[in-house]
Amino acid sequence: MHPDIHLVIQLQSLDQNIAALEKEVSALPKHIAGIEKTLESHVRKLEADRAALTANQKDRKKLEGDIQLHEQKISKLKDQMLQAKTNEQYRAFQHEIEFIEKEIRKCEDRILELMSESEPLDQNVKKAEGALKEEKQVVEREKTQARDRTAEDQKQLDQLRGERTQIYGKLPPSTRSAYDRIRKKWHGAVVGEAVESRCSACQIVIRPQYLQDLKRGETLMTCESCGRFLYYNRPVSIEDVASVG
Repeated sequence: MHPDIHLVIQLQSLDQNIAALEKEVSALPKHIAGIEKTLESHVRKLEADRAALTANQKDRKKLEGDIQLHEQKISKLKDQMLQAKTNEQYRAFQHEIEFIEKEIRKCEDRILELMSESEPLDQNVKKAEGALKEEKQVVEREKTQARDRTAEDQKQLDQLRGERTQIYGKLPPSTRSAYDRIRKKWHGAVVGEAVESRCSACQIVIRPQYLQDLKRGETLMTCESCGRFLYYNRPVSIEDVASVG
């Protein structure tokens, strides 16, 4: 195996790890933005429920005030009715009192409706307040975890980028240029292994003579089909294992 292929394989592994970490680092702020957006929508929903409950209570209070005014008016009309001098005046006061009493009943009916509407609103507000408190705690925990994870990822990235710079600098300029070109073309998949006379990356059969040249490892070679760097791992024999022992 050509010695530079080891560097190329290491470089590919580093680039893949770097890309994965960079993806995670960029995804974390989006994740936090997503959960914060959900939290904001829940806050707005709670505010809307609170506003509806407040409006409900305000309407009930107004109606109760209207009933008081109506009752006061009826009381005055009854006093005036006692002083009526004719039947027509008496009946007029009576009709006006009946009309106001109808208005009171309308107010009372509406108050009952508002009371029935306020019960689920009140329950929703209390339930949402409890859920929102827990959700805020979860969001804060996730934000802290994301900051810690980002810092850890950034530390690893700095280390991996340093290693990459060293390995990249050991390659000849022509190999670096070829590596960059292949990496861009195949989105990080730069190397293929010759397995059973095929390139493991593209699965195209390698010409016998080309495979023999590859096995000699005298030059850094690329797949004739996909253009990736190609290498061959000599099978481990029983004799090799015995000699190591």
